[in-house]
Amino acid sequence: MRHYLQINGQRLIDSLFALGEYGALESGGVCRLAATAEDKAGRDFVVARMKALGLDVSIDAIGNVTGVYAGEEALPMVMMGSHIDTVGTGGLYDGNYGVMAGLEVIATLQEAGIRARRPLAVTFFTNEEGVRFQPDMMGSVVFAGEYPLEAALAAKDREGITLDEALQAIGYKGEGRPGDMLVDSYVELHIEQGPILDKEGTDIGVVTGVQGISWQELTLTGVSNHAGTTPMSMRHDAGLAAAKIAVFARELALDLGGDQVATVGHISVKPNLINVIPNQVVMSVDLRNTDNAILKLAEQRLADFIATTAQDEGVKISSRSLVRFNPVIFADDIVNVVEDEARRQGLSTRRLPSGAGHDAQFMASVCPAGMIFVPCLDGISHNVNEHSDPEDLIAGANVLLQVVLQRAQRPA
Repeated sequence: MRHYLQINGQRLIDSLFALGEYGALESGGVCRLAATAEDKAGRDFVVARMKALGLDVSIDAIGNVTGVYAGEEALPMVMMGSHIDTVGTGGLYDGNYGVMAGLEVIATLQEAGIRARRPLAVTFFTNEEGVRFQPDMMGSVVFAGEYPLEAALAAKDREGITLDEALQAIGYKGEGRPGDMLVDSYVELHIEQGPILDKEGTDIGVVTGVQGISWQELTLTGVSNHAGTTPMSMRHDAGLAAAKIAVFARELALDLGGDQVATVGHISVKPNLINVIPNQVVMSVDLRNTDNAILKLAEQRLADFIATTAQDEGVKISSRSLVRFNPVIFADDIVNVVEDEARRQGLSTRRLPSGAGHDAQFMASVCPAGMIFVPCLDGISHNVNEHSDPEDLIAGANVLLQVVLQRAQRPA
């Protein structure tokens, strides 16, 4: 049975601003790093909302929090969610929107006296951003069994505090084993964090999958020497080698075309003096593609270029993999129902992959999963100026409501 309801839009917007008070920055935006005091305050706020809705709240050993609205039958649950931790200069919507919209969906159903056949759940995963502890998306990757719980809990921040210690300190080290629940499907509502929907004036992004991600850290070792007295032919310049690699990464992405992107986002040079040839550079290379075969090709071509550059410039280059996630394709039945439902509501749609990583990519290995995107102004995210118009946020939540209700009404 289809119920053509609408969420309470003002209540949703108010909840996002209320959550944004925890870790609020004077300049605007939010800093709520994982397992900090600010994160605890945000978690307490969301858990209080869950309990006010009468949800059965549980916390697992990695700190993931799930609130369950019981169904008419004891069937695997339809889960919504995202995360509430932020980067150091985050906005109000990244992650938070998916969590608060999930709770708004349940509140709407309760007010209408509707209890679906299957249970509905809202989860917020621990340390999605990966700012304080690595890897990112830690709560969902552990939930999916793709990263060891013990290794995640042993991860340390810059002060040497482990995630295990931090979770215990804020009271969110649960006893449940991550992933020890039956999940029928997972739907994540999120701002796009990119410019496509906003620039095209499209209402809803129908997310087809998530790009594969390859992060490498390179350490280049040369020889420091006088910038004025060392002939160009006798230099072992780590800085020059790094510059060559950075330029090659961009040329590689342009040459491969399609969805391939490449970014050198971090470069640290030593001794970092105007008149001294650099003897060490530590740099990152971020490669992403929706096609794993092409991503592997990009990795191989980069490795070949690095080897050639090391020989040509007389420097040593070592590499360390920081992150390697394969591309994920979302379930056709969820992708299709998101598109159909958005169009039924008179909203314009576009199919697109996600360029950013999300918890949904790991939940896709647990159950059928999908995502719904709404526009954000100029594609700006991870920034205090992150903004989505209320009407877009409300529209996305109304699509989420109908999508999860359809999933939850399916028979066993």
